[in-house]
Amino acid sequence: MAGDNYAPMHRRSLDEPEAYWAERAGDLVWTRRWDKVLDDARKPFYRWFRGGEINTCFNALDRHVDAGHGDRIALIYDSPVTGGTIRRFTYRDLRDEVARFAGVLRAQGVGKGDRVIVYMPMVPEAAIAMLACARLGAVHSVVFGGFAANELAVRIDDCQPKAIVSASCGIETTRIIPYKPLLDAAINIARHKPGRCIILQRPQQVCALTPGRDIDWAEAMKTAAPAACVPVAATDPLYILYTSGTTGQPKGVVRDNGGHAVALKASMSVLYDMKPGEVFWAASDVGWVVGHSYIVYAPLLQGCTTLLYEGKPVGTPDAGAFWRVASQHKVKALFTAPTAFRAIKREDPEGALVKRYDLGAFKALFLAGERCDPDTLHWAQRILGVPVVDHWWQTETGHAITGNPVGVHSYPLKAGSTTKPMPGWDVQALGADGHPVKPGEIGAICCRLPLPPGTFPTLWNAEERFFKAYLEEYPGWYKTGDAGMVDADGYVHIMTRVDDVINVAGHRLSTGQMEEVLASHPAVAECAVVGVGDELKGQVPLGFVVLKAGVKTADSEIVADLVKMVRERIGPVAFFKQAIVVPRLPKTRSGKILRGTMQKIADSEAWKMPATIDDPAILEEIQAALQPLGYAKADSRSAPS
Repeated sequence: MAGDNYAPMHRRSLDEPEAYWAERAGDLVWTRRWDKVLDDARKPFYRWFRGGEINTCFNALDRHVDAGHGDRIALIYDSPVTGGTIRRFTYRDLRDEVARFAGVLRAQGVGKGDRVIVYMPMVPEAAIAMLACARLGAVHSVVFGGFAANELAVRIDDCQPKAIVSASCGIETTRIIPYKPLLDAAINIARHKPGRCIILQRPQQVCALTPGRDIDWAEAMKTAAPAACVPVAATDPLYILYTSGTTGQPKGVVRDNGGHAVALKASMSVLYDMKPGEVFWAASDVGWVVGHSYIVYAPLLQGCTTLLYEGKPVGTPDAGAFWRVASQHKVKALFTAPTAFRAIKREDPEGALVKRYDLGAFKALFLAGERCDPDTLHWAQRILGVPVVDHWWQTETGHAITGNPVGVHSYPLKAGSTTKPMPGWDVQALGADGHPVKPGEIGAICCRLPLPPGTFPTLWNAEERFFKAYLEEYPGWYKTGDAGMVDADGYVHIMTRVDDVINVAGHRLSTGQMEEVLASHPAVAECAVVGVGDELKGQVPLGFVVLKAGVKTADSEIVADLVKMVRERIGPVAFFKQAIVVPRLPKTRSGKILRGTMQKIADSEAWKMPATIDDPAILEEIQAALQPLGYAKADSRSAPS
């Protein structure tokens, strides 16, 4: 491609990975230079920057203060759920707060290598606690605030924290979620008992502290002596982040210090086109990987201003919430999930609320977390008038596998594609024989080893599980678990999870392709397609659609239109004959649609109420709606997971 500045950069990252990443590592401060950029002595278990020493917190905070940028704003906290609270921290402010809280942790015996669970709402203290752990060389494990007690207990037993940092409550729109009873119940269930719990008392609901175990955050901070940064090995863990596992035992994804800092800082320039001092907003939660990478670490490593938002895309107070925040704080780039934009589109389909705000500073929208349907992407482009970048990555990878590297070169958009592999990524669609399939054919999306820095080197205390889950099936490759294709232009198309490729009378079909068709209907706000059992065909697709606000057309007419559209665009081979209109789709708190659970309900298989679900009532509504159609013949639900 003429004028392509990115292709040679990407090629070099694959052909000369050690030279490429060594140059990127030179942008950071190391207390000891590495002995080897890429250690491949234990293939397929690779490690980056072996022998190097670094402190992630120093590079995120102290480095900027030392360079004379202490008065630059590091973090903006915007909380519509607490009546419009806004707090700003300069880099000096944030460094000092983090150093003091590191002193609090140190006074409780927390040191290098110790684990600390952070069970917090979206408040600045959550980021402060994470950075304080990094300052001490301790390993944080953030658990989404308000997570069920038994799920928290499993994580306590797995990582065995010396301390837990929590808050008295969280706030969901207008509802207060007491955290302390959940924390107490989890500790009672867990076999491992943490020595200390440090509790942030929020004025919306103060909790009772357990004598001898619980410490008040504010009181401890008054007398804390600031702690200095502790150098750690580049290969030492920075954090553990648990992701759900098929066995019911969550997988503790490990992130190291050195490779993580190098990769995240580089991504801010190459992919997100962010410069020091500019405002970056990841509208996620610190409990998810996006919150780790792009609320806390990457923006601060780059010297940007990061925005921490305690609110929703709609309802705090309306579907213009994102535009108010972007305008008020002069956000240059917003990173959120497509589900947030579908929620906004449903409430404000014409984008009228955008016109109320000055978005002159706003230059790009980045979407990730689930497949972005072309209709939502085009809608966002139309109402915002800025580039929209659909990019793809996973909890395991920590940063983008594919995207449009607008900081270097902007490729033409292809709706439904996440564009090109990022530096260090060789992405292919593999067939059952482990070899790449032809361009345009669906296969298992895999990434050639070694993975670039910043990805996960292992699972916490589970190297065998790490190997079997990700590396064993396709030797020499990382199995992403996603299915899709690489087209003739090298664009990557993530269609669905491998488990969501359905087999209809011997034809392998992507439910993601069908969802694209459904989402293009003018009355449809959101949709999902799952494969359900069929005696004749093996599996057949079943659609679930949520309609836009104000739609007057009868449900039966819309369903008939959808069946016709799928037949015309994909063909009769899809055997798409049934869809159901529902008021909403069941999702996790991070916005992922619970397709697997919906499929089990439809097939009358045993299912559990997922611990991460945003609203449990919706699954019961789905079950009731399916029964008149001959699905969900029995309530096969077991206890909550």
